[in-house]
Amino acid sequence: MSKRVIIMGAAGKDFHVFNTVYKSRIDYEVVCFTAAQIPNIQDRVYPTRLAGDRYAEGIPIHSEDDLAGLIREYNVDEVVFAYSDVSYDFIEQCETAVQHAGAEFTLAPVNPIMIPSLKPVIAVTAVRTGCGKSQTTRYLANLLRDKGRRVAIVRHPMPYGELASQEIQKFKELEDLERHQCSIEEMEEYEPHLLNGHVVFAGVDYCRILLEAEKEADIIIWDGGNNDVPFFRPDIWICVSDPHRPGHEHHYYPGKINFERCNIILINKCDTAIAANIDTVVENAKSFNPNARVIKTNSPYKASDPGLIKDAKVLVIEDGPTVTHGEMKFGAGFLAAKDHGAREVIDPRSFAVGSIAEVYAKYPDIGLVLPAIGYGKEQIEDLQQTIKNSKCEVVVMATPVDLSRFIDVEQPIVRVTYELDEGDSPVLDEVLKDL
Repeated sequence: MSKRVIIMGAAGKDFHVFNTVYKSRIDYEVVCFTAAQIPNIQDRVYPTRLAGDRYAEGIPIHSEDDLAGLIREYNVDEVVFAYSDVSYDFIEQCETAVQHAGAEFTLAPVNPIMIPSLKPVIAVTAVRTGCGKSQTTRYLANLLRDKGRRVAIVRHPMPYGELASQEIQKFKELEDLERHQCSIEEMEEYEPHLLNGHVVFAGVDYCRILLEAEKEADIIIWDGGNNDVPFFRPDIWICVSDPHRPGHEHHYYPGKINFERCNIILINKCDTAIAANIDTVVENAKSFNPNARVIKTNSPYKASDPGLIKDAKVLVIEDGPTVTHGEMKFGAGFLAAKDHGAREVIDPRSFAVGSIAEVYAKYPDIGLVLPAIGYGKEQIEDLQQTIKNSKCEVVVMATPVDLSRFIDVEQPIVRVTYELDEGDSPVLDEVLKDL
């Protein structure tokens, strides 16, 4: 008899865990996936084309909300937790609920899901979402490009659409974003790399994705999502930490694994963090990973037209995941509004509609910012209507992609961007020589 398994996920790591650990094992049967964190990713089917012949009707994807009922309905033996950026308290709650429903609870394995590569791999991971993985990846990719190395960036999965068509995605030109029907969140991650001249891979089947990336590159950079572990076995493993959230490096899953197992702990945003908080992260590095090299970097922002902010009533839009489940109350947009003398930063809650209002209800601790969520047409429309309702004078937009291309607002937009800065003592170039 096969052991009957549910994989708890968020349309990414869950599929990878299935592909690398369970797909070929006849002693396990994955009866369904559950979906969380990302809107509108349930009620789909992981197709036979990806699941294999043993799953002739595919594998259903249900909402995590009825996990206990699913355990009973499918007569489940084991539940595997396979998504990221949650507290260990939340993990304990899930374990208790699963055990009360009559099943075992396990965390997704780490080593078995890391595929070895024929090419050198740099993995960029983090302790939480919003620490600065993307800017670190951009920085490293440009350093390698300037040395004449061919770089392939493989991004953590975001397959929110039709799964069979997203098995292997390759992005070389901006037109590829439209061809693959990318969401705003995907564009935020892929577009900056494309503008820098780098090819990006993503999708569902990372065994096949790696084979394609190896054809393109001398060196592969794993660009992680949230605070997840690498899907490829790294030669250099970087974990980005955020001194605005000191202590999170050992309280959140699986960021703690990254923090404890990496070669390099990169403490970012040191230019805007309190010195005592930076010291806390340094001390935790000594305690949890004494062999790791600790590097301090900055994340300076640049406002496109700071003069528009001064004395204005502004609405700040920040990266959605960072201020929702990432638990940051603000980002670069809010800092820019304060530093450049905004008369008022509007609290968007009372103006929020539809899916935006639902986000505030789910994450009540969001600060005075509007989270950019764009997983579908409805959410983009809700974002646009919320901005209109606020009657702000200026929109300060600190999302990685230029949202003005997707939303239509009357107010002027000040775009805030940010890149990694090593300051006067750069050392990452030296680290790359190890490859």
